Amino acid sequence: MSRGNLPLPTDSELAILRVLWSRGPSTVRAVYDDLKSAKPVGYTTILKLMQIMAEKGLVRRNEEQRTHVYEAVAPRESTQRQIVGDLLDRAFGGSAMQLVMQALSAKRASPAEIEQIRRLLDQYGETRK
Repeated sequence: MSRGNLPLPTDSELAILRVLWSRGPSTVRAVYDDLKSAKPVGYTTILKLMQIMAEKGLVRRNEEQRTHVYEAVAPRESTQRQIVGDLLDRAFGGSAMQLVMQALSAKRASPAEIEQIRRLLDQYGETRK
């Protein structure tokens, strides 16, 4: 299944994906242990969410061992791009400029981040010529 055909993850699913992206393929127990430190959550809730995510195609489950191991189907950047694309269309009418302006006004960027944004814009401008 290609990334474009995958549903957008919910907030809870995104939290699980973040764990899988940082840890790599993991058991439900490992994901649960990671998430419970941030907020109270039940093991069976995480298990059920990961089973639903497997049905949706967001994660892949390896059933070769007794303890199932889950991994994210799509890389972080691909999922982030899909979420931003959806937000861009729904909230900003497709205007990348409005999205960037609101993002920069919502949270102050550091001088290093501003410089990196400038470099990315310069690179983008060069590739568009």
